[in-house]
Order: sequence, then structure tokens, then C-alpha cells
Amino acid sequence: MNQTRVSKIKKTTIVTLFLLLFALLFFGFLSESGDADFFLKIYRGIDMYGRVYKEIAVNYVDTLNPEELMRAGIDGMVKTLDPYTVFIGEKENDEIDLITTGKYGGVGVTIGQRDGYITIISLLEGFSAAKQGMEVGDRIIEVEGKSVKGGSLDAVRQLVRGAPGTELRMKIEREGEKKPIDFVLMREEILVRNIAYSGYVSDGVAYIRLERFSRTAGDDLRNAIKDLRVNGELKGLVLDLRDNPGGLLESAVDVVSKFVPEKSLIVSTRGRKTSSERSYTSSETPMLRDLPLTILVNRFSASASEIVSGAIQDLDRGIVVGTRTFGKGLVQTITPLSETSSLKMTTAKYYTPSGRCIQEIDYGHRDGDGNGTTVPDSLKHEFRTAHGRRVWESGGILPDTIVTDSLHSTFLDELNRKAMFFKYANRYAAENKTLPDSFEVTNKQIENFEVFLKEKGFECEEEGEVKLQELRKLATDARYDKSFVDGIEKLETILKRDKDRQIYRFQEEIRTTLKTEILARIKGDKARFESTFSQDKQLQTAIRILKNKKAYDNLLKATGK
Repeated sequence: MNQTRVSKIKKTTIVTLFLLLFALLFFGFLSESGDADFFLKIYRGIDMYGRVYKEIAVNYVDTLNPEELMRAGIDGMVKTLDPYTVFIGEKENDEIDLITTGKYGGVGVTIGQRDGYITIISLLEGFSAAKQGMEVGDRIIEVEGKSVKGGSLDAVRQLVRGAPGTELRMKIEREGEKKPIDFVLMREEILVRNIAYSGYVSDGVAYIRLERFSRTAGDDLRNAIKDLRVNGELKGLVLDLRDNPGGLLESAVDVVSKFVPEKSLIVSTRGRKTSSERSYTSSETPMLRDLPLTILVNRFSASASEIVSGAIQDLDRGIVVGTRTFGKGLVQTITPLSETSSLKMTTAKYYTPSGRCIQEIDYGHRDGDGNGTTVPDSLKHEFRTAHGRRVWESGGILPDTIVTDSLHSTFLDELNRKAMFFKYANRYAAENKTLPDSFEVTNKQIENFEVFLKEKGFECEEEGEVKLQELRKLATDARYDKSFVDGIEKLETILKRDKDRQIYRFQEEIRTTLKTEILARIKGDKARFESTFSQDKQLQTAIRILKNKKAYDNLLKATGK
């Protein structure tokens, strides 16, 4: 063995011992895994990653942006985990602040993308944009003198948000106006609106729509309940969590605490480290301890929404109505890495009071295509509620009363996806500044909507057309008899003729959606919500359950072993 090689071995040994010593000092001799080799692998990985990063950044054939290269490496790393573990850079920090503090500096607009334009989707009453005359449907073309045509939503949000008290100059295009309109708006501190609607929907039955779980969700719910008590005799409550993607775990606990006895277990968390094991209990006297309660959920109710609905179900405190929820039972922790970046990482799973985890997808075990796996229904474990009712783990929260969503079709979905209802309502509002209290969408307006779709060049390929095309190809490839192909052609002719009548086949759904959109433009969000109540099957089912004490009590009783 030559001297150089001996020297290299000594250096390697010294480095290894140094890394081992550093790992032990950093994590402690009594680390939870107790596996020194594990930490050596970590530090060797860090060393290797650094070498590869430096080599590519310095010697790659084209000049690279070192920051973008580092971000790509980090993103690649977290993509091997679950979709909720993400690196948060400077651009994304505003969204985290919004969730954790429940406030931001802005002018009171919600924006979205419509036909390549950044468009105002809704306005917050009482803030600069609404007070100074901006309207839903306005297309933003300039912010602070910079064109935003073709720009990304995130980029425009960054331009619109800012320190309260500062001015914001914005130029918009509006339906019915020949020239762009300039606005000089004032940024204000805006508290995130957790509750979109609160009011009575039937005799003694109130309805609260909770759209998110920011820091103030519990306080907002408390204030809404107080207002309901002032304005009427509260006999039952529908809490709507449909389409609510979640938010802060602590806020979910705060919400449940308004309904369950003090010191009730609401949710617990368990992860790889013992420090992640926590139990969250109600720490306040409930506002509505015995009031009949229903929770509305659907497939887009996730995370904190599932903590609330799962706790209410497991404690037999109320009835869950709707469709199965999303199935997100993972808890994320945000760890600051620098002044402008953080790591949001899954550190635990949460468990409902009965002890079940409702996580749908197992990202730790993947199939041949790299997708997370799911547990078959036959292998899901059974748990019991406080009254002994049977509930199951995995796959979200299964409602006590299942009521499917409204009818969906390719045609209706495409109208929504291409924002045809939204655009027609913009035109209608430009031509009609007021509405009668008894406003309904007439047959004439349905005809006008059909003309509008043709003007916009709206096209929709029906599912039946797709299936017939597939059948034609199959028949041609398999060399079926000509009479068979002729039969397909006859069906295609019939389908084409009937396709021209789509708007009339679905006119009731179209009538309802147009009414909702038009009311929202001219009378605001409150009128928009109220216009949907009578046609909302899930809401109406929840109201009927609350008004029928016998049915309500029976649903909360155990039914079998």
C-alpha cells in the first residue's frame, strides 16, 4: 500500500469520524433511531449532492442559474415523497402568511384566468376595489403600468398585494366599454373571509358555509353563531364544508370545540418522532352543546374539513350528509430554512377520536407506475363511534346519509370549464344594472344564451360522440361487415341532430346556473347563495333531518354488531 493511498484512507477515516461526531452532537447520543450509520448516510448524501450540484453549475455546457438549479434539485427530492411536502420559496411565502395569520394587504379582489386574461372573479364588499366601482368580470390588462396580458396568476397576485396604505394603479377592460378604465386603488389590511354565508334557511334552521380554516376560523364561527341567536330562534344548524380544502389543524379543533363537551378528544397525531404525538381536546365550554347539527361534505372536503366531520361523526355529535370526502389524513409542519424560504413537510398522520386514520393514498408504497397505493375496502379496519356505530379507516369520511351531487354531464362541465355562464352573466350585467326581486331566467334568456354560445364559437364533443368514434375504429380495424359500420353512421347522424338540442335537454340546470351567476353580478354573493338553496339536494336533505327529531336520533344510534 503506497503512502498516497494510506494518506487518502486516513483522510477518509478522519472525515467519517468527524461526520459521525457531528451527527451525534447534532442529534444527541440518545437519538430516537439510535442509528449512527443512518446519520452517516445523510451526511454522505449531503456531500455527494453538493459535489454534483457544483459540478453541473460550473461545468455544464450552457450557462445555468445556480438558484434555479438548486430549486430543481430540491423539488426533485420532495417529489419522491407526497404532494403536500414542498419547498416554499420567497414567492410562495405570502400564501403561507395568509393561512397562518389570516390577513394580507390588498384591494379586495379575487382573480382567476378566463380566455387568457386575468379576470376579477369576486369582490370583497367594503374594500377599495368594490367601493371605487370595479366589477366582477373586469379583465386586468395593466398593473402599475406593466402589461399583465398573458401573465401568470401568481405574478399578478404579487403585483396586487402589498403593504396596507400604499396605492395601486390598475387598468381594466370591461364588457360594454369601448376604452380601458383606469383605477387608483388603496391597499388595506384584509382579513381572510372564512365564512362565506350565515343565515336562516328554514324555520329555526340556520346555515353556515365555512370555506377555509385560517387562523381566525373559530372566532369567525363564534361570531356567526352569536349573530344567528340575535336574529332568530336557533333550533338546528347546517355547517357546510363542501369544497373546503382545509387549513390549520388548530382551527379545525377550535371549530369542533363550539359543539362538543369540554375536554372531548377531537383529533390526535402520530408520526415517526415521539414529539409528533399529540392529542387535541376541546378546552372551552361549547356554544351549541346539544343543538341538532348536520355537516355537509363532498369529495373536495379535505384535511381540516375531515378533522371536523370525522370528530362530529365519531363523537355522535351530529349527522354527516353528502358524499365521501377527499381522504387527506396527513399533517404538515412548516420549518423556516432562511428569512425567505421554508420547508412544508408531512411529519405525522392524524387520527379521529375513534382512532381511525382516514388517509386515502399510501405514498410510502407505490405501484409499478410510481403512483401511491390505496387500501381495498375489504381490508379496511372497522372502528366504533361513541354510540357504537361502525365507521372505517382510509378513504376519507363516509357520510351517515349519502346524497349524491347534482347531475353532471360533459356539456354542462364544458360550459363551466370554458366560463360560458360567467361570461354571459358579465354581458347581462353590463346591459341590466338592476333586477326585480322575483327575477327568474326566462325561455327568451335561454334562447339568448344559445345565440351567445354560437357567437363565442362554443363547441363540445359529447361522450356519445367519443364512444361512437372508438366503436367505428374498432369495427374498421376488425373488418366488421359494412352493415355494422352503416349502423354506426346512422347513430352518428341521430346524435348530431340531438346534439343541437343539448341546451334544451339541460335547460333546468342551465336556468339555475344562469340565475345564480346573474344574481351574483348585480345583487352580490348573499343573493347568489340564496338562489341555490331550494335546488340544493344535499342541503334540503340536511334540513329535513334536522326537522325530524326521530330520524335524527335514529341515525345516531348503533345499528347492529
